[in-house]
Amino acid sequence: MSKKPLFSIIAPIYNEIGNLDELYRRVSETMKKSGGDWELLLVDDGSSDGSTERMRELAKKDKHVKPVIFARNFGHQIAVTAGLDYASGDAVIIIDSDLQDPPEVMLDLIAHWREGYEVVYAVRETRKGESWFKLFTAKAFYRLINRLTSIKIPVDTGDFRLMDRRVVEVLNTMREHHRFLRGMSAWVGFRQTGVKYHRAARLSGETHYPVRKMMRLALTAITGFSFAPLQFATYLGFISAGISIIAIPVVVALRLAGSQAFYGQASALIAVLFFGGVQLISLGILGEYIGRLYDEVRGRPLYIVREAPKSAKQVHK
Repeated sequence: MSKKPLFSIIAPIYNEIGNLDELYRRVSETMKKSGGDWELLLVDDGSSDGSTERMRELAKKDKHVKPVIFARNFGHQIAVTAGLDYASGDAVIIIDSDLQDPPEVMLDLIAHWREGYEVVYAVRETRKGESWFKLFTAKAFYRLINRLTSIKIPVDTGDFRLMDRRVVEVLNTMREHHRFLRGMSAWVGFRQTGVKYHRAARLSGETHYPVRKMMRLALTAITGFSFAPLQFATYLGFISAGISIIAIPVVVALRLAGSQAFYGQASALIAVLFFGGVQLISLGILGEYIGRLYDEVRGRPLYIVREAPKSAKQVHK
């Protein structure tokens, strides 16, 4: 008789007290139909609303629940990384804790995994409860990433996905600090497929991914998988130098012709501001890459765990 597979479900938690009980209920009801054993890794990313205490209560009530509690807030992508480090499953599923990703879809992901796929990502066919601005920027984000990066990341997908143990082990060797996990899981390859689903509205609370964080995530994705910003700075430098080369004989000719267009300090000031702006943009782009190198060289751990179940095995620090 073949052994039942173990499925690890990772749910990052940051001030989700209004969603925890429903998340646990729906995950447990869904996994009872999966035909396998399961564990629910709740990674507390520095919550301050009582989520930590409720996670401990759920763990006492059900041995399937395994809290991993951070010493402070380290961010969503790092929380997912910790879940991957502690996951013991033959397959690992990442899901948001706000229930916008319906736990019931996990059965579709598992079905495709049983067919032999090693990464099964969930594709958002519709998205409820989100503004037109959020929908527009999300679509633009995925298409921009695919244009600029060297890998093809499936559009309209988030972190909601299933990954085979072999994929997880490869990801666990990639310890960069600025992480874009959906790009990393696309980069590793393996057999991949998508499952369409209808994304629900957030059950309670407010989104933890405002525009500022989305912009930061986009910057991480671009700088992590593309040299396009550095190339852009180079092109900008050539363009500004070309403008200068063209402008010099034009200005000389106009001066000799007696034109008053370029007399005074206004034109010089405009030129200085333009070239100064080009230099600052280029330095800023270069600084982003250098800053990321500095973070890697320091070699600090990705996260610090205050509390974790003894039954969970950490793969990396």
